[in-house]
Amino acid sequence: MLVSLSLSSLLTLFFIMLMASGISGLLFLHPRVPLSFVRIHIGTLALPLLVSLLILANSGVSGNVGPWHLDSLACLMTFFVLAIGFIIQRFSVRYLMGDRSYRKYFTLFTFTTGAASMTWLSGDLRLMVLFWGATLVGLTLLIRLNSAWQVASEAAKISGRLFLLSWFSLFFAMMWLFHATGQWQLSLVVTNESLAGLGEWERTGIQLLIVLAVIIPAAQWPFQRWLVESIVAPTPVSAIMHAGLVNAGGIILTRFSPLFHGGIASIILLLLAGISVLIGTGISLVQVDYKRQLVGSTIGQMGFMLIQCALGAYIAAIIHLILHGLFKATLFLQAGSAVGRHEVSARTNERTSYLWVMAGRILSLVIGVAFWLTAPGDGYHLISALILGWSLSVSWTQLVAFGEGRIGRIAGLTVLGGAALVYFIIHHLFYKWLHTTIFQSVQPPMSAVMIVVCLLLFGSALGTWVARHRSSVFFAVLYLWLVRLGEAKPKSVESHPDYLKQYIS
Repeated sequence: MLVSLSLSSLLTLFFIMLMASGISGLLFLHPRVPLSFVRIHIGTLALPLLVSLLILANSGVSGNVGPWHLDSLACLMTFFVLAIGFIIQRFSVRYLMGDRSYRKYFTLFTFTTGAASMTWLSGDLRLMVLFWGATLVGLTLLIRLNSAWQVASEAAKISGRLFLLSWFSLFFAMMWLFHATGQWQLSLVVTNESLAGLGEWERTGIQLLIVLAVIIPAAQWPFQRWLVESIVAPTPVSAIMHAGLVNAGGIILTRFSPLFHGGIASIILLLLAGISVLIGTGISLVQVDYKRQLVGSTIGQMGFMLIQCALGAYIAAIIHLILHGLFKATLFLQAGSAVGRHEVSARTNERTSYLWVMAGRILSLVIGVAFWLTAPGDGYHLISALILGWSLSVSWTQLVAFGEGRIGRIAGLTVLGGAALVYFIIHHLFYKWLHTTIFQSVQPPMSAVMIVVCLLLFGSALGTWVARHRSSVFFAVLYLWLVRLGEAKPKSVESHPDYLKQYIS
């Protein structure tokens, strides 16, 4: 009872602090408020963040507080979104200084991250749909921040249409769930007793609606166009978009994981996500624009996250989306320093490098097989072993095989070993934290596992073949197709913003 009262009090304090930050953002809109007020506004943003950290520290016991559901997943995602939002807004104080939409940016940003945090705390399906809709509206307005720029308006229009389709899909799925179970409370909807009343066709229909609602904001094929167009948004907007909002699909699927036990919806999700991994990786490799490279990377990473969800590895998906969010936010915020001088040094001993490459591939094969043999009956374990072996082979080649001399290779081995150690520590901590909250799915059917394995092997074989046949017609066609996929529509491209001409005299 004491814990319940404590969480209830903390939740009330959290909402008060969140409202204070929202009011601060609204005050900043007034033209008479000095621009220096932005630092006070940033200070108010720290208040709900600190309270969310306290809630996270006390989230050991799951439970409902009114229409809100508090467990480790909800508290973790709330803290994560607010923390990323706080860092990016603090970064934007100087970065966007002088922008015509400077005041509006901070207000919209605060509104969007606040609505996203409320979404994951919602234990009522109606509140979840409402706040997720508010998050999508805020994201659309952020893309359209420079409304005088026709390109930004066009990108917002494309994004808004797809977001509306996604929202309606989630809305109808929640209405269908209520009609079938008679419950609005999330914790009651996903119980075995409630789901037992669903017919096979009802379960499949709801699953397909949720999948559609998820793959659109995750920018999965064939709905990746909105993310490609959105690069016209200010870089801090892209940072929060890629770090804390695009990956929301993993959280939604995790929340409704008891609904998914294989079936046609999971197969469709696997196929679309697998295709998106290949397309996103290809876009990131052929684009020369830094932000477009990051867009392609995000499409591929979100595809892999959804594959994890489709295979029942929800804890791995949550870990993935958090680490990806931190990594991608960092890359976007340092986009201004991405262009640098790179000198390519000639390798003095190609034979030695080749021997190191072969040693790395043999080591990767051994470690991958050994990892798989620890749980040979686990389908997701097989996929993880393939990805582990491939990742180790690529990392070894870049950090060790092509290292400059003995010192370079020692440094590469140190970095590789340190990164592996940090990852396994983080994975262990998150698993220990989340395993009591997140539904443990049954093993995915072998047909689904083989689909993913075939896609991974096909992508690897295609990449190897293309690298050796760059003068072929197929390579040219594939290259130009990927370039076209990564380019925005002509209406969304403008090298020199027309609205700036009025300032040129």
